[in-house]
Amino acid sequence: MIAYGDGEDQVGDLWVPDGPAPWPVAVLLHGGYWRARWGRDLMDGLAADLAARGFAAWNLEYRRVGAGGGWPATFDDVAAGLDAVADLDGVDPGRVAVVGHSAGGHLALWLASRHARVRPRVVVALAPVADLSLAHRLRLSDDAAAELLGGPEAALPDRYRQASPTALVPLGVRQVLVHGTADQDVPIALSRSHHAAAVAAGDDCTLLELPGVDHMTLIDPAASPWSTAVAHL
Repeated sequence: MIAYGDGEDQVGDLWVPDGPAPWPVAVLLHGGYWRARWGRDLMDGLAADLAARGFAAWNLEYRRVGAGGGWPATFDDVAAGLDAVADLDGVDPGRVAVVGHSAGGHLALWLASRHARVRPRVVVALAPVADLSLAHRLRLSDDAAAELLGGPEAALPDRYRQASPTALVPLGVRQVLVHGTADQDVPIALSRSHHAAAVAAGDDCTLLELPGVDHMTLIDPAASPWSTAVAHL
């Protein structure tokens, strides 16, 4: 475990391959609708698989709703965690991907909008909650988007614009969205909405729709959807 800040949740685990450094690095961001009951162990299987493929994997924790997270703390943390790649031993900060699942997919895409110390070359977003306005209108997971941002969009329009990747396009980074058509937790409509907006804005954005695939299968390293996703790294 490596700290990238002073808080107990401002940490990450660095998984490294056997080959010679410097390694390309994939920054991993877990889901759970930004809530504290879910943690970075959700991505341990993907981290191990990436290390076996020759990537370093920087599996980030961050402050979540119910444990000091929300706007802007959650966003500040993932930004600091990405920038910390520049200080990690053995990794190549010029070859960075961000891989996020669900709410972590939202954060991964949001990170692509930043022009900061470390900028990813590609984002692979697995069933991302990419469009926060649509997530709010659908009241997904008991309106987790409003919980994250501190209120409804009607009261906080600027905050939704600053926090939603779909509202921030063009992101200027290659994006690969991977989404199952059988996803009951994050409807595929959110990826379709983001893809349409990103392409219209001129972004290099690919949407891979996987028939019959559900939400959690995407982070099973032994399942074929992960092989489909990781090929884009």
